[in-house]
Amino acid sequence: MTDLATTDPPPVVAPPIAAPPVVTPSELLRSILIDSRQRWRELVNLAADFGFETDEWGRFTLVTPDPALNWAGRDLIGQPAGSLLAETGGGVFNPFRVSAKVRHRQAWLKRGDGGVACLAFSASPINDAAGRIIGVRGVGIDVTELDGQAATAATSLRLSAMLTHVIHRMSQEVIASRMMDAALDALMGVLGAEGVAVVLAPTAVAAARLAHVTGTGAETVIQVACQHLLIDEPHPPEAVTGCGRPVLMAACETRFGERAALVVWRLPRGRAWDTEDSQLVDSAVLLVRMILDREAIQLDMTRQARTDPLTGLLNRRAFLEEIERHAARLDREHQTGTLMFADLDNFKIVNDRMGHEAGDEVLRRTAVLLRKAFRPTDLIARLGGDEFAIWMDGADHMTAAERAEYLREAAPNELAEVTGPELPRVTMSIGIASRAADDAETLDSLMRRADRAMYEVKRGGRGHWRVSLRKRA
Repeated sequence: MTDLATTDPPPVVAPPIAAPPVVTPSELLRSILIDSRQRWRELVNLAADFGFETDEWGRFTLVTPDPALNWAGRDLIGQPAGSLLAETGGGVFNPFRVSAKVRHRQAWLKRGDGGVACLAFSASPINDAAGRIIGVRGVGIDVTELDGQAATAATSLRLSAMLTHVIHRMSQEVIASRMMDAALDALMGVLGAEGVAVVLAPTAVAAARLAHVTGTGAETVIQVACQHLLIDEPHPPEAVTGCGRPVLMAACETRFGERAALVVWRLPRGRAWDTEDSQLVDSAVLLVRMILDREAIQLDMTRQARTDPLTGLLNRRAFLEEIERHAARLDREHQTGTLMFADLDNFKIVNDRMGHEAGDEVLRRTAVLLRKAFRPTDLIARLGGDEFAIWMDGADHMTAAERAEYLREAAPNELAEVTGPELPRVTMSIGIASRAADDAETLDSLMRRADRAMYEVKRGGRGHWRVSLRKRA
């Protein structure tokens, strides 16, 4: 018997090691290239949204991943890479045609679904042994969403800069009309416009009008602006005039209820307006409204400073300023001017017996009567108390006498409605003095003659008129 416990196990013999296959140098190089391209493709797929290679004719030889930008690889291989560009022309970056390494250059490509994508490219030319460019290799990262955010931020910055420029220009002025001129001039510059205007809407008592205008061509856009003012639209509309001017408008309503439009236009067949232009005009119209409010307040303050609060006629200071200006113009035009002073007779009795309210009513009715008797271009003033003055451009003492006779007859009847039959009738004493076209008489001398003629009427019985004829050497 064999003793199993003492028998050695059979030896383990290792299999023979096979000899390595024989690989030619060309096969080894091909394997390395395939492996290298596969690794490059995998890296691109991990880090980029679009990888490519082109040949020396600019055709795709490699596109990764597949699909890329919703394009199937088979649809791109062999096709001109430039056909994928969404923008062409001078100055547009082409990542498929580079002669040196580039990094982070943006280009817009067409997507396979009909959209577009913005990619940040890094690319490098492929050179042969002689250094000749035989293609391009590159990768792109889709930054469409980031680019949109950057564009929005850039647009906001540009709008802010433009408005800051407009506000700076208008802030250099104090008078509202000059503020508006400065703002419109600045706005015209930043928008590249032919002209800018502020149009006031028509009212029951006034037609539409150009309140402010800068540039040329305003007469061709006012009709378009008026049509817009009749429609309440939330956003600035665009229009084109009959002569081809692109027009952009935005409306506002002032605190005093006036409706106005900011109107901007470019030269005929000029560049159309874009979203940024509309946003700027929509913001600028708020500045226009502020200036219109300021202008209305300044005009009201000026009017109050120059008018008599009770009658609405010019006050003494404004009348004296205006008569100098009118007389100087008449001298240049060789025309006659006539001054009239009118004083109410028995006015003190009305105040004493009926009170100042009745006296104020007499003064108001006298102002109404004077406005009826004279032209809108004539100057009418309340100098103080019950004394009034009238200046008539281009009128001689004969014309003034006719007006004075009308007042002599009309005043007692008109004012008797206030005073009643119990009191003496309120009449007018009027003095008249004319200044001939070739006369060098001063205004002080003219006023003294008219005043003297008026007091001669008062001393002679009141309720009449008298002409002071100048004695010339």
